[in-house]
This record gives sequence, structure tokens and C-alpha cells, in this order.
Amino acid sequence: MGQVVLLSGGMDSATCLALAVRKYGAEQVCALAFTYGQKHDLEIVNARQVAHFFDVKLVEAAIDRKIFTGSNSTLLKGNGDIEEKSYAEIIQEKGTGIVDTYVPFRNGLMLSQAAALAYSIQLDEVAYGAHKDDAAGDVYPDCSPGFYQSMNAAVAAGTAGKVTLIAPLIELNKAGVVRLGRKLGVPFELTRSCYEGRKYACGKCGTCRDRIKAFRDNGLKDPIRYEKEPDWDK
Repeated sequence: MGQVVLLSGGMDSATCLALAVRKYGAEQVCALAFTYGQKHDLEIVNARQVAHFFDVKLVEAAIDRKIFTGSNSTLLKGNGDIEEKSYAEIIQEKGTGIVDTYVPFRNGLMLSQAAALAYSIQLDEVAYGAHKDDAAGDVYPDCSPGFYQSMNAAVAAGTAGKVTLIAPLIELNKAGVVRLGRKLGVPFELTRSCYEGRKYACGKCGTCRDRIKAFRDNGLKDPIRYEKEPDWDK
């Protein structure tokens, strides 16, 4: 019994890790982090810090950047500027549809490898941090309930029922993740959400804007550093 947790170094995956440790104990949890040519590859440092905080083993893996040849995802190095709008603003302007930071089937690729790792080290669950805000408007289709259910079926079939996929945050929005994470003692100060690869969070990209709003909605100040400190009383 135990769990492999996809750990990006962000607040959602850190909350999943906290849930796993509470459920199984640190000895029965393994975190898995990836590099794949992302601009914010500094997040691997945050993943290490979060894994160390919870005293769990961290496996670091890589997805070959060539897999995404031809993708115009602005999350990948060399692919243009990341849009400085919240996901809610993007949905309002465009309606439903994939955002420019979507990396093709990224979660599918990561979850497949996580399932292989779980099977290999005899752990029976894989967890990832998909939540309602990432699934809204189909901006990230590999965070949707439909994807999760289908991927769970594939993981179960491909491991003869020995591994199950869970998405413990899938019914929560970002504010709900902050609320839950705070109760669990998640070290938000060690996490990174910004999609830019700079030292401090830009505060302008979609994921920064959604993170700031989530803390504001809880009446809290985010403990990480921003290039320009947000107004937390808005």
C-alpha cells in the first residue's frame, strides 16, 4: 500500500503530497517530478524542497523535448511570450478552448510513467493535482474529469488492477486547494506556480493570477516573493 504523487513543485501537487503522507506515512509515499523543456524548470528545485519537507523520496525524470516538436505551447522554451491574463479572463474572451500554455498530453505522459513507477516499487496509487479551475472551459483538457476517468481506466487495465489513479483535488477550485493545504500544513512558501522562469513570481501570467486570487479569496497573503508585491486587500 502506498502512493506515487506527481510533484511539480506547485501548490496543488504539494497539497496532494500532504494528503498522501497523512494517509500512508512518508515511508510509503514516493514523489515524481519531471523536466520537459518548460520555461519554469526552476520548479524542480521547489519539488526537491517540498519532498524534503515531507521527508519523502523524490524521483526525477525527464520527457524528451523532441516529443513536443511542432507544439506552439508558450510554456516551452523558445515558444514566445506567455499571455498575461487569468484563465477566467481567457475563457470570457474566447469561450471554451485550450490555452496557449497547454503542453500536449503532458499529464498523460507523466501519469503513464508514474503508473509504471508505482507498479515497479509496489505502490498501489498514483495521485495528481488536477482541480476545477484548470478543467474549466477545457483550458487544460488533461485536467478534466473525463480525462481523469479515462486515464484511471487505462492505468487499471495496464497494471492488471494493481495501480489506481486518484485526483483528490478534482472537486475543488484553487481557493479550496489553498484552504485544504493550509489545514494540512503545506509549506506554500516552498512552492512555485509562476510559468515564467525567473527568480521571483511574475504575478502576471495566468497561474500567478489564479494563485493570487485564491489566497485573496481566503483572506490570506501568499508567502512567496513576487516581482511586484500584489495588493492583498483587493
